[in-house]
Amino acid sequence: MTFQGKVALITGAGSGIGRATALAFAAGGASVVVSDVNETGGQETVGSIRQAGGEAIFVGADVSQPEEVEALVAEAVRQFGRLDIAVNNAGIGGAWARTADYPLDDWARVLAVNLSGVFYCMQQEIRRMVAQGGSAQSGGAIVNVASIAGQRALANAPAYTASKHGVIGLTRTAAQEYARQNIRVNAVCPVFTRTPLFDGMIEGNDRLAERFEKSIPMRRFGEAADIAHAILWLCSEGAGFVTGQAVNIDGGLTA
Repeated sequence: MTFQGKVALITGAGSGIGRATALAFAAGGASVVVSDVNETGGQETVGSIRQAGGEAIFVGADVSQPEEVEALVAEAVRQFGRLDIAVNNAGIGGAWARTADYPLDDWARVLAVNLSGVFYCMQQEIRRMVAQGGSAQSGGAIVNVASIAGQRALANAPAYTASKHGVIGLTRTAAQEYARQNIRVNAVCPVFTRTPLFDGMIEGNDRLAERFEKSIPMRRFGEAADIAHAILWLCSEGAGFVTGQAVNIDGGLTA
């Protein structure tokens, strides 16, 4: 897969899936806009890309703040002249508690980042892609990082589960709305994946980690690269007739 001449924006690219995706796009020839609330992590991703001979910049943004998202997309276009690919990956986990006991502040924060943040990003990204003109040569590709928890229940994580269900709904809606402009919108739904977020969730809880791992038929957790490869395919010419899909990357869990 080659992305020469393309500009890709990845949120939450300071670590985990976002970082793996940014590195992969850069290796494929894309100019990459790395965004995260964690400037240190984001700059490390940019440094790795540049060290490998790729082109990247860091633009910090909190996706739960619409004005910061607007500035992010504007800066991406100012630096590189256009926007071809967007990966809306930024997200948080939130508290672990049953629905009746779930903290209201956690509910608001998880929905603000995981769902509203994706919505704000999509608004700005789609506006830019539409302005560039929809054709086989332009258009654009957007991938939203949802979760298996967007396809099924995840007990004791009502906010996370609701937010990821919402991401899939947004993905399908926008895919229908902008198909004629050749703007493709898809989602990926990873199973438990070895990222700092997930590792922090299971740290010190070997029984929980074992239960999660045994639920996956392939008997291993996902790796960030597993998800990045699927994202790149969805943004490639090989997936040019694929839109509105929520692609499970789950080692057979939902089979």
